[in-house]
Amino acid sequence: MTFSLIGRCARTGQFGAVATTSGLCIGSRVPFLAAGVGGVLTQHRTDPRLGPRGVELLRSGCTAEETVAALTASTPHHGWRQYAAIDAAGRTAHFHGARVKPAHNAAHGEGCVAIGNILASDQVPARMVEAFLATPEAPLGDRLLAALEAGEAAGGEGRALVSSVMVIVATESFPYADLRIDHDPQPIAALRRLWDAYKPNLDEYVLRAITPDLARGG
Repeated sequence: MTFSLIGRCARTGQFGAVATTSGLCIGSRVPFLAAGVGGVLTQHRTDPRLGPRGVELLRSGCTAEETVAALTASTPHHGWRQYAAIDAAGRTAHFHGARVKPAHNAAHGEGCVAIGNILASDQVPARMVEAFLATPEAPLGDRLLAALEAGEAAGGEGRALVSSVMVIVATESFPYADLRIDHDPQPIAALRRLWDAYKPNLDEYVLRAITPDLARGG
């Protein structure tokens, strides 16, 4: 009952992820990213421990494929899990456990991977990848949201969505953006509004942390 995408911006080197589901507070469980390293999505009977473990594998030099293989080998309940990874070079990999409920699917594109489970259509991940790749010149957050919107337009999941998340990492140890809609009848539209309001402040918040003398405001 979740669909998500993780991707890399070739222009900026940023990594980002989006996800949405009919469960509450998806942002606390599914996307895990690190600047310059890559990231992991973990969902379906979600085990959030797999996210940090996967990021550390990537940080140690594992490729996305090696990371997914190591997570699968070390997880006793992997039959219930669905996850994906992207590494620093933009390579991607995914895993569907044998007990992941249909419809489920995955799609890969240059520098991105989308996965989903309990979907209304198995074409959701493919449509998400197409939307993400359609505008490579756009800001990463715009591309991520376009992917999420395309997934919804392709059928989304079989239940009403209530939460969504977008995370972007750039060059610092903290996220460039970490936006969450935790309980809303239209979480993708709400995330779009939040992103449009937050986007003009992205670099200002980084300045306040790194070079506060150059920042505006309080």
